[in-house]
Amino acid sequence: MSLIRYQTPTSVMWPSLNRWANLRDDLDTLLDLPFWNTSGRQSQLFSGWTPALDLYQNNDNIVAVIELPGMRKEDIEISLQDGTLTISGERKEERGTEDGATRTERYTGKFRRSITLPTRVDANKVNATYKDGILTVTLPKAEEAKPKQIQINLN
Repeated sequence: MSLIRYQTPTSVMWPSLNRWANLRDDLDTLLDLPFWNTSGRQSQLFSGWTPALDLYQNNDNIVAVIELPGMRKEDIEISLQDGTLTISGERKEERGTEDGATRTERYTGKFRRSITLPTRVDANKVNATYKDGILTVTLPKAEEAKPKQIQINLN
């Protein structure tokens, strides 16, 4: 016995409805593809987790903002080497007094984020603050990397 996919009957009276039905079928087919099952949360089961990171810059500083909710500052490591900022750490699993969780969606385990900085920074003046699950790393630009105003001389 073979299975045949149901096809909506063509409607001569309203051909535009048939186009909507085809679009719906195409979207259903797209969402049934196997690569969708490996993205998002499932793909991170074996590779750890990756915190969200935003990088901003102005004339004086580069600022990295990293979301690390539920972590202690003692479990976070920050390093700067050869123009690459690396944030790593481990969020440990917290077990309650219950026998087992019905559902868990928070990532636990080790993580590591490395990002190449767009300009040179002064490593001696780097500052990091951690508040309410947000790590903010401020990296002052090196003097030679800052934009300079050039005066025009008249002859």
